[in-house]
Amino acid sequence: MTIGRLNHIGVATPSIENSIKLYRDMLGVSSIETPFDLPAQGVRVCFVNLPNSQIELIEPLGEDSPIHGFLAKNPKGGQHHICFEVEDIVVARDEMRARGATILGTGEPRIGAHGTPIIFLHPKDMGGVLIELMETPDH
Repeated sequence: MTIGRLNHIGVATPSIENSIKLYRDMLGVSSIETPFDLPAQGVRVCFVNLPNSQIELIEPLGEDSPIHGFLAKNPKGGQHHICFEVEDIVVARDEMRARGATILGTGEPRIGAHGTPIIFLHPKDMGGVLIELMETPDH
């Protein structure tokens, strides 16, 4: 297993609306998708489309959101994770475990914001960076 293309960079934010203004008005991005809720993950997300990748804006959805801890340490938000595509998420998970990486959560893939299975790798095993692996979308 090897990682594929960089799919997106996740950016935690206390306000998706304010972040949209930043990317649109300050940075000139014209392709920004409509925000939507992912209750199963406790977040609201919005994709900012770039020519070569995406920025995934992530806002807490409710008090139990896993993003609250990140925002408590970084009140203005910031880079949360990097997401790479893989051909088969189960093969990737098993190979990462065999290589000594810690899979966060239950270790079972769950459906991410792109509608494909994902897993997260613990930053302590990834050079201090939270890594998301997602099965390559069909589209």
